[in-house]
Amino acid sequence: MPLLDQLIAAIRSARIEVIDLTARLEPSTPIIRLPAPFGNTVPFSMQEISHYDERGPAWYWNNFTTGEHTGTHFDAPVHWITGRDGQDVSAVSPGSLVAPAVVLDFSAEASADPDFLLEPEHIKKWESAHGSLPEGGWLLYRTGWDARSGSQADFLNANETGPHTPGVSVECARWLAEESPVMGLGVETVGTDAGAAHSFNPPFPCHAALLGAGKYGLTQLQNLASLPATGAVLVAGPLPIVSGSGSPARVLALVER
Repeated sequence: MPLLDQLIAAIRSARIEVIDLTARLEPSTPIIRLPAPFGNTVPFSMQEISHYDERGPAWYWNNFTTGEHTGTHFDAPVHWITGRDGQDVSAVSPGSLVAPAVVLDFSAEASADPDFLLEPEHIKKWESAHGSLPEGGWLLYRTGWDARSGSQADFLNANETGPHTPGVSVECARWLAEESPVMGLGVETVGTDAGAAHSFNPPFPCHAALLGAGKYGLTQLQNLASLPATGAVLVAGPLPIVSGSGSPARVLALVER
């Protein structure tokens, strides 16, 4: 049997499970909020064109308005000033959109401390138990934050000092960018950086280091708890927006059962 036929047969027989890692896009989908004077993205909205009526008797369709970085989305290198000469989202190789993925579960730590930061030693300890990170693959960082995605306030978890969400330390961001074999980092939070990353030195180290190294980000992932620590294949589908800094994406995982 041809290899692709084997894949389809395995999916249809549930020997390979397809798990949706994507948040629903709707007006209540949480979005990042930046303080003045910075610009902000708009919430997702739809504008009806016709609905089986005089505007179009046999068809229903809509326009929609949203930002590139709304909901589950893909960060291209050009999103950050350190990657300004790198790829826009339309230039990302299709082969890069299908890749192995591993899951590092720090949901217990993030539950105890919403400002929890991933450090290189956490990754090296994980590698001692599970093997090396995948070459050209994704590191998916599970914090349990997807459980908060029904509420903008709970998801951003902000107070007078700013948002408090788990992320990656400055040292770890540099290690992922410069030394690790992965091509990207996927998270459950609104962005790849911690909520407090505006106060880091340098600020927003994940964006600066990974995108500056030509690597990618995936954010607001769901259902990472359904994935094994190793062995999943991730399929990411951003729109190929010319000159786009990123795109909402449908992200799927293939898991052998």
